[in-house]
Amino acid sequence: MSQVLVNFRMDEEDKKGMEEVCKELGMTMTTAFTVFAKKICREKRIPFDVSIDPFYSEANLRHLKRVIADIDSGKAKLVEHDLIEE
Repeated sequence: MSQVLVNFRMDEEDKKGMEEVCKELGMTMTTAFTVFAKKICREKRIPFDVSIDPFYSEANLRHLKRVIADIDSGKAKLVEHDLIEE
């Protein structure tokens, strides 16, 4: 089977993270992408769920930034919760 070179761009931090995971799994990024491509060809679908996590919505991120600003400024205080074990 002949091979071809595939080039694409990705975020540098994502690449570093992927390289670390691949290394821990004992494979290269090329092997990981090949496994991904073979699974797509075999199953005729993306082999995992692709969805939007509401945690990362713009509205929620704005809310979290406001809460962090309130904590940093002393306007809000963190209190211990009953479910937190010491």
